[in-house]
Amino acid sequence: MVNPLPTIDTIPTDTWVEATWEEFLTFADDPTLESGRFYYDQGYMRIEMAALGFAHGRDNSIVSTVIVLYAAIKSIPILELTNTSFRKAKVRGTQPDIAFYIGTNLTFPPRNNSPVNLNELAPPTLVVEIAASSLEDDTERKQKLYQRLGVQEYWVVDVNTSKVIASSLSETESTSIRESQVLPRLEIVLVEEALRRSQTEDDGAISRWLLATFNQ
Repeated sequence: MVNPLPTIDTIPTDTWVEATWEEFLTFADDPTLESGRFYYDQGYMRIEMAALGFAHGRDNSIVSTVIVLYAAIKSIPILELTNTSFRKAKVRGTQPDIAFYIGTNLTFPPRNNSPVNLNELAPPTLVVEIAASSLEDDTERKQKLYQRLGVQEYWVVDVNTSKVIASSLSETESTSIRESQVLPRLEIVLVEEALRRSQTEDDGAISRWLLATFNQ
């Protein structure tokens, strides 16, 4: 007798649970769960179904603005993907808030709505997670997941403190940084200042400040 696949009512969310790759796909590809976010790493999956509020959305937008404007001013080739699924079949799957391919040989995934296939394409250069209620997991388990995927740099934004926890990743270690290695000379303190300004200033004011700062 074949055991039925689990349902969302039988799987705890916002925590890592043991699961097969097929069970992970059952949830990740379910159109009724399109508002969820799904992670898989070496036989364990995590489903995040928490609603994303103003603070999360605001910080997501500001960090994206900082990175894209900096790359534009410094003539750094960049490709941004928002809330996109990346999968290395049967091994790992992730859905970060923001991901960036950076550098002269940009990877352009196929223009469709399928997850980016990391068996065929390189992983993103920089990944950013906005931590509203998942700070511990974002800075620990997910960091190891991105490290194993081959991501070069990883930022976690703590929406409660407007702090950015940035790490340079290699196959064997994670190093805390206060200046981006993939966006040369971009200081993390400037990203944090933009986050603080976003609590009282509109996007236009912040963009003008960033442009003036980057052009100094």
